[in-house]
Amino acid sequence: SPSTHLPVTFRIMQFSLLLLGFVCTAAFQAPIGSTRSQFSGALVSSSPANAASGIVMGATIRELRDRVGSVKNTRKITSAMKLVAAAKVRRAQEACLRSRPFSETLERILGGLLQRLSTEALDIPLLNSRTATTVGLLVITGDRGLCGSYNSAAIKKAEERIAELKAQGVAVELICVGNKGIQYFKKRETPVRKTIPCGQAPTAAQATEIADELLASYYAGELDRVELLYTSFVSMVTSIPSVRTIIPLLPTGLEMEGDEIFKMSTKAGELSIEKEKLAPAEPAEFAPDMIFEQEPSQLLNAILPLYLNGQLLRTLQESVASELASRMSAMQAATDNAKDLQGRLTQEMNRARQAKITQELMEIIAGADAI
Repeated sequence: SPSTHLPVTFRIMQFSLLLLGFVCTAAFQAPIGSTRSQFSGALVSSSPANAASGIVMGATIRELRDRVGSVKNTRKITSAMKLVAAAKVRRAQEACLRSRPFSETLERILGGLLQRLSTEALDIPLLNSRTATTVGLLVITGDRGLCGSYNSAAIKKAEERIAELKAQGVAVELICVGNKGIQYFKKRETPVRKTIPCGQAPTAAQATEIADELLASYYAGELDRVELLYTSFVSMVTSIPSVRTIIPLLPTGLEMEGDEIFKMSTKAGELSIEKEKLAPAEPAEFAPDMIFEQEPSQLLNAILPLYLNGQLLRTLQESVASELASRMSAMQAATDNAKDLQGRLTQEMNRARQAKITQELMEIIAGADAI
């Protein structure tokens, strides 16, 4: 009768609901990465890669989330370093502009004196060339890394120049400015005569210290010629290592070439460089009947070291500007790469999360079908 079958039907429904609850609990508690279903006997895996590696899907999502956070923090750091380098480039630019009036006046006076004494025999040590048996190579690098190929390009150029001089039978001694060059050449066979940190804001005192060392070595006959290796700033993405002779100075070949001023500005929210070419300073004109309280040769002996200091200071400032520009470019590239990597990791994390949800649904459906 219906009354006798009712308790039996009710008990069957109770048992079915209890079994379904057990199935759902087992499905949620079971490992998701690569498990064998207790009901169908089929291998259930979220993806072939995860099945092959044996990585649990939940752990993979956590790892991806941690990686996304790490890349995001790295991107913030590189972006901040780029902005710091940009601010330092502006300060280096302002320092160059402040020192320019003095260097222009000094060049004009020096040019006028050389024209006045062009017909006289000059006995000035800095203008007398001699046979080079020992050459001092002044190498300017940076104190820190994270600036692209700036340091490596300068060191490579120095190694090439050392090999050229040694092939000619000329001994080489190094004067290293910048910790990167110091650390590199201290482990090489070429002797290092003096080491000086470069810093981020070159000063006249630093240039004077370098000039005093070079002049003392040259006057004592320990060095017959001094060559300068520095990085010439061309643009925000291009810097060229250059070599030139700074001691002895040639009366007809002093550095009276035109100059360039680089000004940083922003266009459409992006940093840009404006280049301005300046004509060389015209030599000062002295009247033919002008009487000097001191001999012009004595004036030259006093002015030439000042001129050398100015050239070294200008070179240090240009090298620092090149280093900062290289660091800006490197940090911009690192920021772009971090942004791209963050997007790809986020996409992979979303796929893994969606695969986990799909896997859980498949387990529930498989348990329901088994009933």
